[in-house]
Amino acid sequence: MGTPVVFVHGLWLHAGSWGAWVDLFREHGYEPSAPGWPGDSDTVEATRANAGPIAGHGIDDVVDHYAQHIGGLEGKPIVIGHSFGGLVVQRLLGQGLAAAAVAIDPAPIKGVLFLPPSALRVASIALRSPGNKNKTVALTQKQFRYGFGNAISEAESNELFERWAIPSPGKPLFEAAAANVSPHSPAKVNTANATRGPLLITAGGKDHTVPASISRSTLKLYAGSPAVTELKEFSDRGHSLALDGGWRDVADAVLAWLKEHSL
Repeated sequence: MGTPVVFVHGLWLHAGSWGAWVDLFREHGYEPSAPGWPGDSDTVEATRANAGPIAGHGIDDVVDHYAQHIGGLEGKPIVIGHSFGGLVVQRLLGQGLAAAAVAIDPAPIKGVLFLPPSALRVASIALRSPGNKNKTVALTQKQFRYGFGNAISEAESNELFERWAIPSPGKPLFEAAAANVSPHSPAKVNTANATRGPLLITAGGKDHTVPASISRSTLKLYAGSPAVTELKEFSDRGHSLALDGGWRDVADAVLAWLKEHSL
């Protein structure tokens, strides 16, 4: 059996968007899996048709959901997450549930104080209405283009939207927005954990949803831990970097990093 790898998607994308990564990692001898978030259906179409079960789930619910999945694996996995999935994998790593983590353009954890205007614009899709906290929120094609597909062609952005976009719970965005005024925020990560496994954080230079400054600020929050924490920047990439036509560059960089650390 190879080392287990668990892929964690973020808001507005179905777990199926990890399909190419799952195949690639299996080819490299890992045992990959990509469970959806609580309430997600097995397919994009089914999730869109019945989004009700998604509503109301917060960060703790998502972390617990993946922790339960990890509990059924043979040993601690490597966890790889994108966007809010990147926040989730940092929680799992900090809690000692994973051997290593890769946070691809991760949503801001507690302690990241400045959010650039583009990040606020994307978050406002949910935050503009308090009632969205316990509802699902869906992106329009235009909103997806701004938040995910700004660094690729409009045609590719629209194709990715049609293929992978799903409604998501609004609650995680509200929790992240209040993180720095909430003493027990679910966006708080144990950044001081000295015994955790290695962590790789990535940044996309053209990312509107999680601008590179957020990833750099996240890295600084780990300064108090001697555990391995590294940053890899993709200067010309937007938030769709894990699923658009350039996904293989990101995946190969992750595989090379894992090999460097004998994982």
